[in-house]
Amino acid sequence: MRALIAGAGRLGAQIAQVLAAARNDVTLVDVDEDRIAELEGRLSMRLLAGDACEPAFLEHAGALTADLVIATTGKDEDNLVISLLAKRRFAVPRVAARVNDAENAWLFDRNWGVDTAVPAATPLISLIEEATGATDTVALLRLSKAGVDVIETTITARSRSAGRTLVEIPLPEGAVIATVIRDGQPTVPAPEMRLRPGDELLVVSHAATEQEIHTAFQ
Repeated sequence: MRALIAGAGRLGAQIAQVLAAARNDVTLVDVDEDRIAELEGRLSMRLLAGDACEPAFLEHAGALTADLVIATTGKDEDNLVISLLAKRRFAVPRVAARVNDAENAWLFDRNWGVDTAVPAATPLISLIEEATGATDTVALLRLSKAGVDVIETTITARSRSAGRTLVEIPLPEGAVIATVIRDGQPTVPAPEMRLRPGDELLVVSHAATEQEIHTAFQ
């Protein structure tokens, strides 16, 4: 699946990281050049600086061939413009948009090109399921006939893995840590990284169950 995500804040970066970990072709864009420079080298995907509200830039970013566009900027007016362009000008099959202000939720409908409107408070995994739709969710969470899942777990002060490095944690066979989200920032995990309370981990696995992942970390 080719996914174009507009808005490289915490939410957009997290969605991009999960989709990329699931072997989707992901492009993440943001109007803030400094933010894109900050993410370069940390995220394994195409990163572009530019205004996604501009048709020429949206086309350059890949809107013509995108299967999914997700507008996750912090401005509702920008998310609506991006959605409308994606659907009406570039005929993107599925468009999802973040609703920052609940009072604006009534605007986020098919008239503005929005297939799925997602409230800002929606949990990450639920948001991805909503954004990609039922069929694409199966592709995201089960990538092969054997099945590949994306499982989220959060480290607390009581977690058995708190204070331990990733290399010290025995993972179930076939499980890989895709990213560690710390202080709102997705981080490429290194073996020597020491887990802290508040860390969120996204684990990709073809065999391990949610309970097995919970047991490994909690």
